[in-house]
This record gives sequence, C-alpha cells and structure tokens, in this order.
Amino acid sequence: MFVLVGLGGVWYAILPPRLTPALPAGQGVPRAVRGAIHVHTDRSDGTGRVDDIAAAAARAGLDFLVLTDHGDAAREPDAPRYRGGVLCIDAVEISTSNGHVLAVGLPAAPYPLGGEGRDVVDDIQRLGGVAIAAHPGSTKPELQWSDWSVPVDGLEWLNGDSQWRDESAWSMARALFTYPVRATETLAGLLDRPDAVLRQWDVLTRERRVVAVAGADAHARLSLRSLGEPYDNGASFHVPSYEQMFRLFANTLPDAQFTGDAAADAQAVLAALRGGHVYSVVDAVAGAATISFTGTNGKTHVTGGDAIPLAGPVTLRVELQQGPPDARIDLVKDGAMAATGTGSTLEHVAGVAAPGVYRVEVSRPGAPGQPPMPWMVSNPIYVGRHAASTAPRAAPRRPSAVAVQYADGPATRWQIETSSASRAALDVVQATKGSELALRYALGGAASASPFAAFVMTAGEDLPTYDRLVFTARADRPMRISVQLREPAGQLGERWHRSIVLDTAPRHVTIVFDDLRAIGTTTRERPTLGRIDSILFVVDTVNTPLGGSGRIWIDDVSYAR
Repeated sequence: MFVLVGLGGVWYAILPPRLTPALPAGQGVPRAVRGAIHVHTDRSDGTGRVDDIAAAAARAGLDFLVLTDHGDAAREPDAPRYRGGVLCIDAVEISTSNGHVLAVGLPAAPYPLGGEGRDVVDDIQRLGGVAIAAHPGSTKPELQWSDWSVPVDGLEWLNGDSQWRDESAWSMARALFTYPVRATETLAGLLDRPDAVLRQWDVLTRERRVVAVAGADAHARLSLRSLGEPYDNGASFHVPSYEQMFRLFANTLPDAQFTGDAAADAQAVLAALRGGHVYSVVDAVAGAATISFTGTNGKTHVTGGDAIPLAGPVTLRVELQQGPPDARIDLVKDGAMAATGTGSTLEHVAGVAAPGVYRVEVSRPGAPGQPPMPWMVSNPIYVGRHAASTAPRAAPRRPSAVAVQYADGPATRWQIETSSASRAALDVVQATKGSELALRYALGGAASASPFAAFVMTAGEDLPTYDRLVFTARADRPMRISVQLREPAGQLGERWHRSIVLDTAPRHVTIVFDDLRAIGTTTRERPTLGRIDSILFVVDTVNTPLGGSGRIWIDDVSYAR
C-alpha cells in the first residue's frame, strides 16, 4: 500500500503543471484563419488517413492543413478540398543534398525534383510554388538545411519534430509516462526557443524577404526502437496524436477570409505564405490569441511581411487581442531589441535614419523551455528596405575571349559512357546551320546501380585559361542534366558539376566554373582546371525516372572568360 502511494506521489510530482487556459474571445474581434503546415499522412511516413487528420484538425479548431508527404513532386497533387470543414492543401516535402524543403502551391513537376538544394528551390520557384526550408534546427544532420545561399522563400522557425531531438532519454521517458494524462502540457515541456534558427532568419531578412512559419511535422508516430524517431518504420507508438500536435501551435493568417471555395481559399493561403502575411501562436504557452502588427508612414499602411519606405518616420504598432496583462511584447530590429513593453500594446517610431527589419515576439512568464519558448512570433515589416522574394541575380558578363570546342562537323573528341544496363548513342545530325550533336539515352537497371548515360568531351589544352563553359542545348521534353568536369582519380575520377534545365526550345547555357560543386568526396572543394581531362553531359536518375528515355541536342560548345 505504501509502495503504491509512494509511486502515485512520484507520478503526481512529475506531472507537468496545467497550462493557463486561453482567454475568451473579445467582443467584436473577428476569428482569425488558423492552420497547420507540414503534416504527413499514411501516403508517406505518417499514420493517419487524410479524412481522419482533417477531423483531428477540426477538433483542435484549425481551418486549414498543408499536407506535405515525402516525394519528388512528379505526382499530380490532389485538388484543394474541404474535409469536415477543414481546407486540405496537398503539397510535398522534397529531399535534397542540402536538407529537406517544403514545396507549396506546386503543380506536378515535369521531371522528378531532387539533387542539390539550389536546383530544387529553383525548380519550385520556376514552377510557381513556395519553397520553405524544413526543420533547419534539427540535431539530425541529414535533416538540417545546410545552404543558406539558396534563396528559399521561407523557413520553419519552429518544427515539431526538431523540438524533442535535443531532449535526454530521461525527458523522453518521462514524457511518454505523463502524456496520457496531460498531453498538451507534456508536449509543451519539450519546447525550447530555437535561438540559432531565429538568428539565422534575422540574418537572411536583412537581404530579402524570408517568411517564417511554424511546422508541425506531424506523423503520429514514435518509434519504440529509436526512442521516438518517426522515420523508423519498425514498431511504434501512434503518439503524439495529430490532434495534440495541432493544439500545440498554429499559423495564423490575419488577412485571409475563407469563402468556402476550396480552390480560391487555397490560393489565399498560398498568397499569405508568399507575402509573409502569417504569424505563429504557440497555444501551449498561453492559449490562442491574435495580434496586429502594423506600420504607418503618412498614407502608407502595411502589416507583417510588407515593406514600407522611410519617407518620414514610420510608426510601428503592436496590439494583442484577447491577451493577458502580463504578456511581454518585444520589437526586434535586425536581430536586436528595439523596444519592449508589458501589456496589450506597444508603439515605436522608426526615424528616417533607422531603416531595418522589424519583427515581434510576445512571451509569457513561466513559459516552457530553456531558453523559454515565445508565445507569438510575427513576420517582419521591412522599414526602408526592399522585401523582394528573391535576391537579384547578376547577369553574366560578356566574355572577352572564346575558344570554340565544337561548332560543326564530326564528333572527333566525343564519346559515350553509360552504366551497365543503360543505353546511349551519339549522333551528328543536320542543323539549321551545319550540324549538331544528339544524344539518345535510355536508363536501365536497378536504382541502386545509379544508372546514367553521358556525352563525354575531351577537355583539351584550352580549358585552364578560361573560367566558364558555354553551349547551346535542347531536349525532347523538360528535364535536368548534370554538366560535370572530371579529373582522373581512382575508378570513377573526381568530379564537380552544375545541374541545368533543358526544354524543347534551344537554350544558351553559361556555366561558370566557380559555381561547380563536388560530387561525393573530392580532394579539393573546387576543380583544378589543369587536371581536368573530360567534360561530361550526364542524364541520371536524380532528375530522370528509371526507365526514362529521350534525346538531347548540343551545339556551339566553347570555353570563355
């Protein structure tokens, strides 16, 4: 008896405290559109059917879900649809060599998306989607986003999967023990402010608009074998449930008004994400509430996500609706504190000499985490700064010298290389002016054998004195190929590459050698041009389906500087 009482006392002692309930909705305050982004279903590594997940979202008070099952974007996405009153938007999470990226608002891609992060993000944006770097703060290296030179449209400042990965085995065991009784409080106890990600976001927004969202990364799966790892396909607990994850935090779209037309409302969600008209509320800290963040300069009035000129002082105003009196409002400028206050409002005037990127964090005393998790995080107002969605790209300068490698005639310096089960043929065909090279390819064999087919051109003696490769190319369908420089070493050589997009219309391509990146392990980060013996134009299964076949045409190949 005493043992049972003692165990009961220990169990009660480790229960997390109950959360502060949400305040009742204020009179006349419109209900904001709220939803979850980054949700997995049983179509990839989640455990729930879409209808069941939508029902869980409805019980949690959400209006929309962005479903992001793993894939290569080649599948036609489901049309937006209301399920049980919740708008379900079909998106995709794509794996790249630099981490994972969410692609929202993307049609079926004409070829599988994969490879380097810069290429996948380029494809997403070219096809009209929004690219969001997923779980950049993960402690699992293969999940981290590693290339911030890539102009992603957004990032997850908070990710539900990343939040437990820095917890000790004892914390995870305790969480599993207390979850059945106080689920939301237990999950809240695993939250910590992701300082490194927020700092990185502040750095990026000084250059261009980068939209921050809270990613649920909901799977409803915790592995028994790997203490919570959702990607382990072995036996698992189906916790935390979708509903509990949806009660933990949400994304609010302050300007969106749903009409009931699924297609139109999905476009409203996409526009809000693209424009940064979204803020995050960690309901587990202090309940659901709404925030207004505005900037005013004469007749110009903007909200979070927008840019405003400094043609005179700009008044920045933060106002909480349904907020408790002990809430602390921090106005952050370029990553540093600009103003702070307690209560429901904060006002700050940015003078004409104070351009900067201003965002808001709202916190509550006693919030979970070390450091404490903020209650609300807004997207910035770009005061006196341009908020272009991508950084401007400099046009390549005109070459001052050119060394022609192929322009007409026989392919005397060219040959074919393929994997054992793939096939290819190199032809010299008649063109409008003279001749051009044509590659016929068919990728075969097992995926594990890395099927490929390639044009290979001997590099020649001219290469070391030039800094770029220029050529004209087209294909019989939209596709990507990898252009590679190879140095003799071992069985396969050391290689550096750049991926390019081809279409049915001829395209003039310039590949600057400084843009090349290593394939696999190399002795140097950049190629030494004097050691290169071959230029390869490669079709492989990174962006071409196994069993795929087609034709590529190449002409007017030159080195330039």
